[in-house]
Amino acid sequence: MLTAEVIAIGTELTTGARLDTNSQWLSRELARLGITTSWHTTVADTPADLLETFRIASQRVDVVIISGGLGPTKDDLTRQFLAELAGVELMLDVASLEAIRERFRARFREMPETNNIQAYHPVGSIMLANPLGTAPGIWMELPNMKSGRSTLIAALPGVPVEMKRMFFEQVVPRLPSSGRVIRSARINCFGVGESHAEEMLGDITMRGRDPEVGITVHQATITLRIEAHGENDEECLAKIDQTRLLIHERMGMLVFGEEDDELEDVVLKMLADRQQTVATLEVGQAGLLSSRLSGHLLSDSCYRGGTVLTNALFDEGSAVYVIEASRRQHQADYLLLTHFPFEMDADKRATQTTSVSLTGEGWSERKEVVSLGIHDLDEARLAKTALNLLRLRLLET
Repeated sequence: MLTAEVIAIGTELTTGARLDTNSQWLSRELARLGITTSWHTTVADTPADLLETFRIASQRVDVVIISGGLGPTKDDLTRQFLAELAGVELMLDVASLEAIRERFRARFREMPETNNIQAYHPVGSIMLANPLGTAPGIWMELPNMKSGRSTLIAALPGVPVEMKRMFFEQVVPRLPSSGRVIRSARINCFGVGESHAEEMLGDITMRGRDPEVGITVHQATITLRIEAHGENDEECLAKIDQTRLLIHERMGMLVFGEEDDELEDVVLKMLADRQQTVATLEVGQAGLLSSRLSGHLLSDSCYRGGTVLTNALFDEGSAVYVIEASRRQHQADYLLLTHFPFEMDADKRATQTTSVSLTGEGWSERKEVVSLGIHDLDEARLAKTALNLLRLRLLET
């Protein structure tokens, strides 16, 4: 099995000024090739830290993919420290220099002298052509004292569109076959907490199981990540299908979709299949539910629109009449209400007693949602609980 480390370079990443999406993408693509990413490292543009990061990575994995640090400025130090790691000098690649100059000429701009450095690479390495930018990549091999074989190192620009194309065109053809395939799938659930979900799944989430099943939670949505290893796609997909069936058996109606499915995607599709519609009434929220339902491909045919009210304008005593009037006003089969009241306890602390309700012709059902005391998370849970209430109703009819 081949292992990899993905290194993202940039002080803007370590300070949180920018999000590192390159490492996530590279790890997924390496997995498609059967290469397991064992390490993600994010390092600032600090000389000592860069050199140490490169040194450690080159001795603990088979493949190192670096993104960033190939620009023309003084803090772009990837090429210099790769050369130092290898114990060699930088050398000029004339063809790369001409390609950089031509890119500037094509833009009717004069090339600054500082861009010359981008045409340099460590002696013994190979320059990787960049068809979309001025920063060529670098490919090199260094002896790995632990494994006894060479560690393969690819340095790519940090600009995602450049990095992705160069990875496919320049890096993938140079990577050895791992002899293995890794495939994955995601199953999304809603309605229980993480610990309860793990209890329901039982031995499916045991460490070392093939395929492995991991649990992640984001704003109350539970995602089960299935990862299968095998000699070919067919073997991996068969393992995933078997585990998918087990998950459905144990989680039942808590499962609402797969991969990037959100609750609103599933609900709108179900409504479209039934040629039915929904409207929304949100009290004390800033239209979070309506924002999930609007702007969707199926919104025009299934979502009738919504109303947002402050708590001061909503009277619990006349709620039934307000809800039914809103449903009829929007000419919808269903109306979803989310109620997010703002209350103060005896110690003058803010508390929320939230609830959702679903109303149709001649019937209504209500569900309370216990507040966690985290405003953004409570709002997201409330909107998703409302959508899930409608999903379950549609499954029953």
